[in-house]
Amino acid sequence: MPRSPASRALARSAGAKVSPGALLVLAVVALGAYALDQFSKFLVVTNLTEGDVVRVLDDVLQLHFVRNPGAAFSLASGMTWIFSIIATGVVAFIVWFAGRIRSIAWSLVFGLLLGGVLGNLTDRLLREPGFGLGHVVDFISTPWMIPAIYNIADICIVSSMILFMILTIRGIGLDGKRTESPRGKSAEDSAPDETSAGARPARSESA
Repeated sequence: MPRSPASRALARSAGAKVSPGALLVLAVVALGAYALDQFSKFLVVTNLTEGDVVRVLDDVLQLHFVRNPGAAFSLASGMTWIFSIIATGVVAFIVWFAGRIRSIAWSLVFGLLLGGVLGNLTDRLLREPGFGLGHVVDFISTPWMIPAIYNIADICIVSSMILFMILTIRGIGLDGKRTESPRGKSAEDSAPDETSAGARPARSESA
């Protein structure tokens, strides 16, 4: 049975050497995303009171300080501990999986995801009301686009998902190479060989 492009790329990357460059990009992107998220939250908490609204660009961009007990974009409030467990699992998976990545583009995907997940996980672990139940600081509001309030970590997570879909649609494997479609490959293999098809056994002209 032919394997999917993703499974073939994963098999190739599993037996390949670790790419220091890809790991470095992943670490730098994750650290940068995490630092930007935590610093922006620090500024909001120290300069605004919960519930404050600052109109930066009228209704296009607002700063609206809220504490979110749910998931990204204020979804599923009241399930904080579940998201803390899921986020911890995601972080552990990325750290374990990072050695298989040899593509800069995929390093960006997992770096953004790791930094974003760590940013919100830090809030859930260290902020009130308690460990694993902390409320995430959200402050970015764009009413013209979506009604939810979010933060830098949410932007990083969504950006990683968009980039993930682009790379998947284009068939880019973890090694940075475009995977070959099984359908196209089978069609190519099943195509008649022009050389063999054009060859004809010579007829004997002798009576």
